[in-house]
Amino acid sequence: MTGAGRHDAAIGLGANLGDARGAVHAAFDALAALPETELVAASPLYRTPAWGVQDQPDFVNAAARVRTALSPPALLQALLEIEAARGRVRAADGRDRWGPRALDLDLLLYARLTLELPGLRLPHPHLHERAFALKPLLDVWPDAEIPGVGAAAQALRALPPSGIAPLALP
Repeated sequence: MTGAGRHDAAIGLGANLGDARGAVHAAFDALAALPETELVAASPLYRTPAWGVQDQPDFVNAAARVRTALSPPALLQALLEIEAARGRVRAADGRDRWGPRALDLDLLLYARLTLELPGLRLPHPHLHERAFALKPLLDVWPDAEIPGVGAAAQALRALPPSGIAPLALP
């Protein structure tokens, strides 16, 4: 946490449909434009194998660190609006949970807060088991701590190799 009323938060970004790189870059810009929010850092882009439903294109994944005065629910709502603006449609029953997407934004961490609300859990569930989220997270927040788990760097070291590869700049 930093500053009066502002908190650091980490956001995972991913896309695997259409111009996935462009979608992630546009999402960085949209995050920087959020009210009461500063984009502190944006990670490099990574190519990552699909997780969950594996019969789909590889993902472009990244992470952002923001400093925000928005509450966790307000920040999550802003993320959902950014997704929708990029063409993301979420199935009401969640059947597309691990399927292909034009853009996916996940609130991974908000300060050191642990929270459980309908539609919002902090830290993001299973963050410590997902190298595709941890690797870019550590680029933007090297000393990130996952509440209830410990150091994000230690969690990443405990995972098997995952096929994550940095994407070359276009």
